[in-house]
Amino acid sequence: MVHTAAASQPRAQAPGPLPQELASVMWPELPAVADEMVQEIGRAVPEYGPLLEGPSRTVLLHCVRQNLTTFVELVADPAASTAQRDALCRSLGRLEAHEGRGLHCLQSALRIGARVGLRRATGVGTRYNLPASLIVAFADAVFAYADVIESLCREGYVEARGGRDDAWESQRSRLLRLILAGSAAADMPGPAGAAPGPETRRAHRGAPASEPGRAAPHPAVVELAQRVGWPVPERVTLVALRPGAARDRLRLPGVDGVLADLDDPRPHLLVPGEVDEARMGVLGPALGGRQAVIGVTVPLSGAADSLRWARQTLSLMETGVLPERQVVRCEDHLVTLWLTGDPALAERLATRQLAPLDGLTTGQRERLVDTLRTWLTTRGTAAQMAEALHLHPQTVRYRMRALKKTLGAQLGDPEQRFATELALRALHLRRPGAARPPAGAHAQGREPEMPRGHEGG
Repeated sequence: MVHTAAASQPRAQAPGPLPQELASVMWPELPAVADEMVQEIGRAVPEYGPLLEGPSRTVLLHCVRQNLTTFVELVADPAASTAQRDALCRSLGRLEAHEGRGLHCLQSALRIGARVGLRRATGVGTRYNLPASLIVAFADAVFAYADVIESLCREGYVEARGGRDDAWESQRSRLLRLILAGSAAADMPGPAGAAPGPETRRAHRGAPASEPGRAAPHPAVVELAQRVGWPVPERVTLVALRPGAARDRLRLPGVDGVLADLDDPRPHLLVPGEVDEARMGVLGPALGGRQAVIGVTVPLSGAADSLRWARQTLSLMETGVLPERQVVRCEDHLVTLWLTGDPALAERLATRQLAPLDGLTTGQRERLVDTLRTWLTTRGTAAQMAEALHLHPQTVRYRMRALKKTLGAQLGDPEQRFATELALRALHLRRPGAARPPAGAHAQGREPEMPRGHEGG
């Protein structure tokens, strides 16, 4: 642990008593060392695993290269400016705070980087026949430099936390983040973009806990769980909480083995096993009146999926697709979650399936779509559909004739009919009532298909 005094050390101080000529030996090594450090950090620190892909990798590589470059610059010129490195490290500390991570991740990354650097230095020393005393001095300089970097990161972290230095936060919260990071990484493509194998996919998509393909927990999870005395369960249930309520109203950590991350912008919990009625009776009062969504019970390796579905359900309540309730279970809304999971794709499917109706006016199209959705979901008689739509049965029969004339072949094909029903259900969930004419429209004669004398209420 770095003491506060480390933050006041001069930034332009040389990293160690190293000969300036050594810089010329170090410069050619930097690109390869930086790449190796990024790979090692991504593999050894689960929270950083997702950063190995896409733009995040570029950012991580830039940070590593900047710190290495400044180190070599200080070897070449102990009076070299460190302003760019200092600003970068403080930004890293602020980023860790904003992402809800503690400094333990950066500290681990620094230790790994130092090991990689020393390993490379040993090889270079052998190649150039450098004396052992110089390698020892190099090691001292590396660790001193890592201390300075850590103190700079801590300054940014404390600033972002409003002056609170709680880098040594709850180990149980860190355990929860490790579990989620590990289960999310399991769904990422393998080397060269290869998809996960069938055993991996089965283990991470809700396979029974007893299935042989169930993925084992990450060693870091097992180690930390043993340290905090948390028995690693085979199955877990994630709970998404609505942000905004005062943290002191929540009394969740330690409740029946629950892990909680309440500092996350989207707070959440992990409950070992299922949340049955008995456990809900204990967990409910601990929520302090906060709205919660109970995710699907999954193997530990599927924790990230359970949380994603719970958060999606919470979002559907916020947008009015699902009714507002204090506690909601994902299990009660799996079809809705599926149908609303990709709005753009649902829109595309609806555009394709309803293309034959494009020549109609907006009002005609909406009325026929409303009737078609009712028929597909109920398969009722004209009288039954008329009651559901608040129409006259003859109006329903007229609309059905128009639909069969326009979509006849499509409605006769089982696959096309199923695709149309899915598209209309998804659109109806996203725009509740949008396809239904305004109240009183029929009574005012806005139904062009039928004479007024045949219209229902």
